[in-house]
Amino acid sequence: MPRPAGNTRLKAAMLAAGFGSQQALADALGVGVRQVRRWASEDPPWPQPDQAQALTRELGQDLESLGFTPPNTVHPDRGRRSVLAATAAVVGLAAVPTQTVTVQPATVAADFQAVTRSHRRLYWSVAPATLHPAAQAHGSLGCALLTETAGQTRRTVASALAESYLLAGRIEFFDMRDADRAGSTLLLALQAAGEADDPLLGAAILAHTAFIPAWEGDRDRAVERMVAARTYARRGTASAELLAWLDAVEAECETRCGNTRTALHLIGHAEDILSAGSEHQSPDWLDWFSPVRLAAFKGNTQLKAGHLPQARETLLGVLDTLDPSEEKQTTVILGDLAAVEAAAGHPGEACRYAVRALDQLERTWYAMGMDRVREVRRTLAPHQHEKCVHDLDERLYGWSTTVSALSR
Repeated sequence: MPRPAGNTRLKAAMLAAGFGSQQALADALGVGVRQVRRWASEDPPWPQPDQAQALTRELGQDLESLGFTPPNTVHPDRGRRSVLAATAAVVGLAAVPTQTVTVQPATVAADFQAVTRSHRRLYWSVAPATLHPAAQAHGSLGCALLTETAGQTRRTVASALAESYLLAGRIEFFDMRDADRAGSTLLLALQAAGEADDPLLGAAILAHTAFIPAWEGDRDRAVERMVAARTYARRGTASAELLAWLDAVEAECETRCGNTRTALHLIGHAEDILSAGSEHQSPDWLDWFSPVRLAAFKGNTQLKAGHLPQARETLLGVLDTLDPSEEKQTTVILGDLAAVEAAAGHPGEACRYAVRALDQLERTWYAMGMDRVREVRRTLAPHQHEKCVHDLDERLYGWSTTVSALSR
């Protein structure tokens, strides 16, 4: 018999909040670990008022979103209700009534999953501000469907729901630069992955949450989340690509925290994993990573480490290899090449790459790409009286670029 999953809502929230064990949460709340164990069980008791307040403060969600059923309330499925309540709170919708449950046919899972896959493909071409509301609305639909499905159909819906929230969280962090909102959305994704019992998707979501503290320079929290992500990856049949991507994410986190030597070691390990290959196939949703994407990580780390000739060679190779459809990544690579030339004392070349990045940004907006260009402009301050820098400023602060930047 499979082991009961218990209160997956609470467990996911614990991980997202950085509590790696029940004892850690018990210590933070000032309660015994047996109490936390009861809350993490299949049928958790409603916490006492002071405990409830502490729980919601530490985990950032209300009790129903954490998998608790109010006293004297009969819910046909506690886990389904908690996911729905969490989503309703995020998107500002009223919770769907639980007293009437419509049983959906098994085909609903395939239909819901098909839209999720379409959103995944649209991410690479549709403006983030246009796609994000659609992804969020699709997530709300998925939460409603969880109350109306069971068995394998429900697990399929939950897996697609987790992917939808992962997409929304990626847009919020990488495109909208809203880390707080992304953190909340990725928590919903992690909870849905728990409902689906999908450890590989859980690993991907946890790795994405590591970006948030890493961008703030908080290495300890980033590493803690990567440890959790790797733990989840070991529970499934992780492909070489997924394992290499986890190395790449941790390398990015280490680079952001100033540890470029460690980052380059991780990238080397990822290259070895990809060379060795794996018998396991990558999940369809892992469409944001490839050997050329790993090289892009490497070029940025070499840049930050001050290995300018190596960074130039790596990044030029990436630029030549990238598919023309990878427009967002192209802006990042052009920005990094501009940074290489700026650091090498070649302001003219730096401005040329930066202007090319701005050309691409006018076609496909990407906040990360604009961040790269702005970083380059700051490093060009010693050359700000040169014509090439004036020309860059004309483009950087043109009407279309400025309005696009301020409107996002």
